[in-house]
Amino acid sequence: MELLAIIIPVIIVLSGVLIFAASRRSDSAAAQGQLSRETRQRDNAHGGFSQAEPEAAVVSGREVERAAALARRDDGGELVAAGAAPPVPWTPPDDEAIGVARRQFLNRSIIGLMGFSLGTFGTACVAFLWGGEGGGGFGSKITVGSVEDVKSSIEASNGFFYAPEGRMWITEYPLASLKKAEAAYSAPELAGMSAGLVALYQKCPHLGCRVPECVTSQWFECPCHGSQYNRVGEKRGGPAPRGMDRFAMEVSADGVFTVDTGTIIQGPPIGTNTTGQEAEGPNCIGESSH
Repeated sequence: MELLAIIIPVIIVLSGVLIFAASRRSDSAAAQGQLSRETRQRDNAHGGFSQAEPEAAVVSGREVERAAALARRDDGGELVAAGAAPPVPWTPPDDEAIGVARRQFLNRSIIGLMGFSLGTFGTACVAFLWGGEGGGGFGSKITVGSVEDVKSSIEASNGFFYAPEGRMWITEYPLASLKKAEAAYSAPELAGMSAGLVALYQKCPHLGCRVPECVTSQWFECPCHGSQYNRVGEKRGGPAPRGMDRFAMEVSADGVFTVDTGTIIQGPPIGTNTTGQEAEGPNCIGESSH
């Protein structure tokens, strides 16, 4: 994931550079081709530059001052108002120059929009891959609440508390089973179990269906292919290859329960049953095959 987060911005930057360079090259080539062709036609129509222009005579500064002094002496030193200059005829703008400027504007606008779109897309990809710390969405660390409040929510929800922002189920883990749990689970999982909580990913590890709770059996039972799990996500039946995946958990010194939904831990292998919980009522999917 970290490698993708580095590769995507690099590809976006290189693509933008290549597009910009190509557009500048094609723009310059087109503009030069049009100018040279029309210029040649105009030159041919006017006879080209076959006649050399006469060179201007070189006049020194002293001669200019002498001429000015003679002119003042001849007219008595009086200033004569210059006559009104004839109006300059209006010359229409060069269509050739206007066409080039219009093409440049359109090309640069398109390149700018493409660069902005690529930059926005790249930023969104990086934000999705990296997630956020404490941002409250899936892929980040989510502060669920105090341990006591979470347990109250579980009790009020008939043993299963669903947190949609983390796509997770939170249930109680029996403290009497911690000794068995220490031999089957990792430290990030035990951090929550030691406080009596476990956070389970909602997807079935079989084919990814969302697993709902079954209030009557107090198990999780997948409606897609009949996989069944006890209340802490350990497999009890069906085609699933393991127990439900779970998230890393933390409990602060002041008792705040936090779930890291960016760290998914693979569920326990088949045969793991640390709680010994049997179905507490009728199954919602059918008979369990232990």
